[in-house]
Amino acid sequence: MAHVRDVRSSGPRWLLTWYGLAAVFAVFTYFYGLDSLHIPKNGDEYPYEHIARMTAASGHWLPLQSEIPEMRNTKPPLLFWQGIVSTNWGTSWTLWRLRWPSVAYTLLTAGLVFVLGWRLSGQLETGFIALLTFLAFFSTYRYGRPFLTDAPSTFWLFVPCFALLWRPSLGGSRMAAPLLLGLTTGVGLLYKSFALLLPVGLFLAWWHLRQRRYRIREFVVRDSGPLAIVAVVALAVFSVWFMLDPDPRAIVNKFVLEENAGKFGAPGDYLKNFFWGGSSIWRLMVSYPLNAGLLMFPVIALFVDAFRRRAELLKVRLKPDTTPRLEADTTADAEAQLWMWVVTLFVVFSLPSQRDERYLLPAMPALAVLCALNWHRISERVFKISLAITGVVVVLLAYLSMRLEQAVAGDRLFPVTYWAVLAVAFILVIAAMLRPGLARVSVNVAILLALAGFAGFLHPFDGAPGTYSVDIQQLTRGRTVWVPINFAAKEEAHRFLLPGADVHGYAGEPDFTIAGPGPHSALFAVRAPINSTPVGGGRVLGERLDIATRQTPNQILDMLRGNVFEHLFVKEFLVEPGERHER
Repeated sequence: MAHVRDVRSSGPRWLLTWYGLAAVFAVFTYFYGLDSLHIPKNGDEYPYEHIARMTAASGHWLPLQSEIPEMRNTKPPLLFWQGIVSTNWGTSWTLWRLRWPSVAYTLLTAGLVFVLGWRLSGQLETGFIALLTFLAFFSTYRYGRPFLTDAPSTFWLFVPCFALLWRPSLGGSRMAAPLLLGLTTGVGLLYKSFALLLPVGLFLAWWHLRQRRYRIREFVVRDSGPLAIVAVVALAVFSVWFMLDPDPRAIVNKFVLEENAGKFGAPGDYLKNFFWGGSSIWRLMVSYPLNAGLLMFPVIALFVDAFRRRAELLKVRLKPDTTPRLEADTTADAEAQLWMWVVTLFVVFSLPSQRDERYLLPAMPALAVLCALNWHRISERVFKISLAITGVVVVLLAYLSMRLEQAVAGDRLFPVTYWAVLAVAFILVIAAMLRPGLARVSVNVAILLALAGFAGFLHPFDGAPGTYSVDIQQLTRGRTVWVPINFAAKEEAHRFLLPGADVHGYAGEPDFTIAGPGPHSALFAVRAPINSTPVGGGRVLGERLDIATRQTPNQILDMLRGNVFEHLFVKEFLVEPGERHER
């Protein structure tokens, strides 16, 4: 095992060049298509956009504004302040402006992962593997780009773990390091929740306790003070919200009691819900592999290997001198501390009645470093499984793309560069599966190519086929438009499609027709299957191609039978009530 402070470059020059070019391509992949309405994300982005837009329009930082009463005071303000600044108080209201800070945070986290992988192993190659693995995780791509709290909170909450591994001597500081760790943790809390102090505090306590060789008395005497400083400073930063908001009582009622404390309450028996249901402990147990996406099987192999090596990882290694504290002198010590962060998050978020894989995202940087440190331990066959699944994804993208071009009349939807990316990805998958030793160095690159291909697949939905024409945008400017939604505040998406329109949402289904139920307004939109046309009264002003979301259970079953195309794409028609005229 390499000494963690023995930092040096190694590996063939061609391999380092390969990884360097792959890192550049990864950065491009994360920025490409960032302004798309259809990037992988969580539906929470819609209400977050809504709150940021309304607060910016008010001209004040606080209180946070929303036209939907149940969305007021449900999240700390730092994300919305970030959105206000990045859009210049809403005057440059674009998805790119809202989202680029999230990508910046994700890349900063990837930088921490790179430095940690390099330092702990002494191998520059391992640093690149850690960085590429983190960016190849689907959870990083899904949650690390949209206007969500995940990218910034993951960065700030990972900083304490990074700092103690980068320089273990910080753990001996009585004042300076606790103050800095408290500040960084507090910023993370101000993005998401004060409850996140619990996993950070438990991890730091565990780290110090391990350094004290699990001597409780010595730990309490020497480390309780610095830990208290971290907690007090972090909560002080978070309390800025209460001090600046004109109605702090509303924050207590809505955010503290309902949004946070409410997650520990669940209808029915707690133990029954713990072991059974959509938020059971079993969902959390598969969350780390699910967050890894196409790297699911290497991550599972990592967990299996760690279990087999548990005696080595749990062993507390003492320094040969008489120092009362330990240092992470070996890679195994560093691995143990990374696993401590992974385990702490799992244990803490197994306690609330609501359990979700998203809660474990702050552990994914540590998991990426662990993967890189054990890259050589994972069987090449496991990487080939990931490559095979990646190849299936690429083939599916090509199939759906050809079907779309057949279904949509006019110019070709996808440029030559898109097909080139898919071709390169597929060739790399085949070559890596056939040539011994290539799978290990190619799997992350193949996945990033697949992610870039997926972004290219979404591009037509943000071009002419997926948007309304300039004439329609001018026609709707200043007018009320009702649009179908299936998620809270999803009408925010149409504010980018119809800038200047007064957009409102109504509960709509994909098979709505002009004759079906709908609002009686000047203008409204309806959605229909891609191969159908609207029926009934009304004048169709324009149409666009869109991707259907939140399919019904019956639709999902039909998609599993192979009928993906029919349920994945829809047409949206902008309609003006009245006598229908054929276009």
